[in-house]
Amino acid sequence: MVFNTPIFLLFFVFFLLIYGVILGEKKPKLYFILVASLVFYGAWNYRFIPLLVGSAVIDYYLALAIAAAPAHRKRLFLTLSVVMNLGILALFKYADFAIESAGEFLLLFGVEASLPTLSWILPVGISFYTFQSLSYTIDVYRGDMEPRRGLAHFTTALAFFPQLVAGPILRARQILPQFHSLPVPTWENARHGFLLITSGLFKKTIADLLAIPVAHAFDGDGPVSLLEAWTGALAFAGQIYGDFAGYTDMAIGIALVIGFKIPPNFRLPYFAVSPVDFWRRWHISLSSWLRDYLYIPLGGRNNRYRNVMITMLLGGLWHGAAWNFVAWGAFHGVIIMATHYLSGLGIFAAFSSRSSRMMTVLKWAITFYLVLLGWVLFRATSLDDALQLMINMHTISGLPGSAPTALVVFVLTIVALIGMHVWDWFVIAKGDAFETKRWLFWPVLILIQAICLMTGEPSNEFIYFQF
Repeated sequence: MVFNTPIFLLFFVFFLLIYGVILGEKKPKLYFILVASLVFYGAWNYRFIPLLVGSAVIDYYLALAIAAAPAHRKRLFLTLSVVMNLGILALFKYADFAIESAGEFLLLFGVEASLPTLSWILPVGISFYTFQSLSYTIDVYRGDMEPRRGLAHFTTALAFFPQLVAGPILRARQILPQFHSLPVPTWENARHGFLLITSGLFKKTIADLLAIPVAHAFDGDGPVSLLEAWTGALAFAGQIYGDFAGYTDMAIGIALVIGFKIPPNFRLPYFAVSPVDFWRRWHISLSSWLRDYLYIPLGGRNNRYRNVMITMLLGGLWHGAAWNFVAWGAFHGVIIMATHYLSGLGIFAAFSSRSSRMMTVLKWAITFYLVLLGWVLFRATSLDDALQLMINMHTISGLPGSAPTALVVFVLTIVALIGMHVWDWFVIAKGDAFETKRWLFWPVLILIQAICLMTGEPSNEFIYFQF
């Protein structure tokens, strides 16, 4: 069930009608959200509901066991939680990748091994809810939060349908207290929620339109021109942002309509002025999770370069079981390490500290160029294809000519990319004032939604569902 489809609209309207009837009853509200969330998840594949609920039940009791155990036994229960969560993730997501990679490795030595694969279906949202559940037991182990009583509360928080299948990855301390208090929706929150839902629909529609030049550059049979190669890379930067940030906006907006607050997951990432700054703005819930539960436990700034590379490699692998995601993570690890190294040199430290407009634009341009190269690695179907497209982006002669409409597509791609960020800036900086102008607010929202419904493809799934 996808947010931008008529079936979800019916589901949500039905949900709101019943939710409004039981608004004053805490327990019925809690169980109703749980049942609705499981129905929402089961619409994809009901056979994975026991896996989701089972993970919640085991981590709930392991957290209680960690809190009650003597100091020397706490680590045992935490280890059980880590093994269970990462084991499930490894089995469903990475087992076939490991088997196939082992076969390819043996082939390098002339050994042809026909290794059987599992070919299991990847449960939707598994990468998100396993990290979310795991953070709860780790936080209890560290003493960052006390375990909360209420299995239904914890299971509902983990299965909460607005953010279940593609995040943001919430910490237990962010969402669990809300399921104990069960906040009453307010008109101000609901109004902002509708603004975010519209914002998400707008970005998702643009992302779907950008999929056309992306497919031409990345999935075509032959080489593409210099202009089409740049258009493809820029279009994918816009597509992945519009798709994922659009989903996130809708998730946060839907949660707000029913009274729950989810922190933002993006903060104008393509305005970043360094690779480090980019990761403070892109998929914030994942980057902060990796920082708090991997980078810092590894030692943080002690042996920084090693820890950065391990974190980014695993961050890349989190996105998918393929070598191009590993290469993408390694690429970001290298440019982050280079940023730290260069900022420590005298000449570059001066460059880094200057904040004049010209220097800011220069730092932005370098960062965006590097991020763009990274997206080529991320989107390409193989490392060879990624390398070929990068070569095309930097080759002046010897390439086929561009299609007659290529320049128009290039300009429209840039307009779309800038337009999404300008809109996001408007929502962040001017959204509150905009919401008070009721005579303008609602007509604009209705107009944007009507345009999106007329020009978009409501059946297109979100890219991050596969992760």
